[in-house]
Amino acid sequence: MTVPVQTRALPAVPPRFEAAVVGAGAAGLAAALALARDGVATALVGRHAPVADGRTVALLDGSVRLLAALGAWAEIAPHAAPLAEMHLIDDTGSLFRPPPARFSATEIGLDAFGWNVESARLVETLRRQARTTPGLTLFEADSTGMQTGPDAAILTLTDGRSLAAQLVVAADGGRSPLRQAAGLRTREWSYPQAALTTLLAHERPHRDVSTEFHTRNGPFTLVPLPGGHRSSLVWVTGERAAKRLSGLDDTALAAAVEHQARSMLGAMRIDGPRGLVPMRGLSVASPVGERLALIGESAHVFPPIGAQGLNLGLRDAAALRDAVLSAREAGRDPGTAAALAGFARGRGIDARLRGAAVDMLNRSLLTDLVPVDALRGLGLVVLSSIAPLRRLVMREGVQPRLGAPRLMR
Repeated sequence: MTVPVQTRALPAVPPRFEAAVVGAGAAGLAAALALARDGVATALVGRHAPVADGRTVALLDGSVRLLAALGAWAEIAPHAAPLAEMHLIDDTGSLFRPPPARFSATEIGLDAFGWNVESARLVETLRRQARTTPGLTLFEADSTGMQTGPDAAILTLTDGRSLAAQLVVAADGGRSPLRQAAGLRTREWSYPQAALTTLLAHERPHRDVSTEFHTRNGPFTLVPLPGGHRSSLVWVTGERAAKRLSGLDDTALAAAVEHQARSMLGAMRIDGPRGLVPMRGLSVASPVGERLALIGESAHVFPPIGAQGLNLGLRDAAALRDAVLSAREAGRDPGTAAALAGFARGRGIDARLRGAAVDMLNRSLLTDLVPVDALRGLGLVVLSSIAPLRRLVMREGVQPRLGAPRLMR
């Protein structure tokens, strides 16, 4: 009599990668593309959800250089508008109100400080690029957890799959589950404001000029879009006022925007979806953990002021790519603390400096203290009057020279 042999199925061995990027937003996509472009076996984990909240991003010069290196800028460029000039107008009613300040990109040898594009188009372009990039494997599911080991981390996914990676990159947003699970310390704060975002059509041409009104409730910013007669709006104001504005019909909201803009672009028409963004901030004590690196809003959250948020996230992505390649060249494991030490130090300094500048500007507008108004007004006058200082500040704002990632130089 033959006894049947019973066999147990061996557990499937998860596919192994050098790096796994969790989060399919712009920063995560850029990080995955930058790594795979240079031969790093990379996984991109995350659902490709639609983006449609009326937001745009002003991509500064370094970010454009990165996107060009990734092969994505040629597709984005026809849908982006140059920011050739930036005008700052004090509308606080302060006794120390300075004259409008004007900054031109030609002063620092650039055609534009950056290029404004709809966030949805940027993300969709990067997703198309990701689907055809050799060495980049897409897992269109969310991560449910991560376990670290001596030589790799294991990610589990909502669809039951798992994968192993020497380095996990958390690009999973301001509420990052990976950051929370790793126990990395954060500092969070909020402002008594919200930002209304939308797209506008207007009667007069913007002439590639981005205009920012500094009001007592926060900045009111109009940023050019292609075509000459369209702009994006970021209107930072008190929470109640922002909610009231977001509830207006298109005609009433357009009239309110035109009034706040002093009719500088003529009659307005709402020409896209709206968003209401809470004004909050977040910083981390360190952007690295065990086999984990944080980029984008996982590592820092800024109010939508000064075009710093996503540009900083793209610098994170490019700097991480440099760190991983340096580790490979030295024959080191890219997920170790030693391999990530330089990344942690450089990104921490950059995020703290940018965050402090945005926070200081926003808080200075919310107070009517005479000394604060005087200092803010004096600062704008000095920048407008002293050309070498103005050019230095413009260059640093567009592309930091110290420690700039290689793909952004």
